[in-house]
Amino acid sequence: MVARRAPSGLGQAGKRLWREANASYEFAAHEAAILVQCCRAVDRLDAIEAELAAAPLTVEGSTGQPKAHPLLAEWRMQARVLESLSRALSIPLPTEEIGRRRSPSAREAALQRWSHGGVA
Repeated sequence: MVARRAPSGLGQAGKRLWREANASYEFAAHEAAILVQCCRAVDRLDAIEAELAAAPLTVEGSTGQPKAHPLLAEWRMQARVLESLSRALSIPLPTEEIGRRRSPSAREAALQRWSHGGVA
């Protein structure tokens, strides 16, 4: 397997994801493009979490009312993007040779079956 270099501009978390994914799987060009976006999303989530760690979770709204910090909504959006991109990679689950796209609930059900020795 030929190790691909991590794209420039990735942060620590993105580079770690890139290395670990490429150590375990070979990606076609279109899959590598999706993986790059996953790595960037992971870095954005880390940056948002760092900002939120030093900030209150509520801010003052336009009329003085408390409201959720705007970065909380952005964090949720980036988490959804990462979930969607990860699903698009179709990385195989244990006992699979070929991955399939699944909903999070279908993935969880499959993991539950396999963790119980294949008994449904």
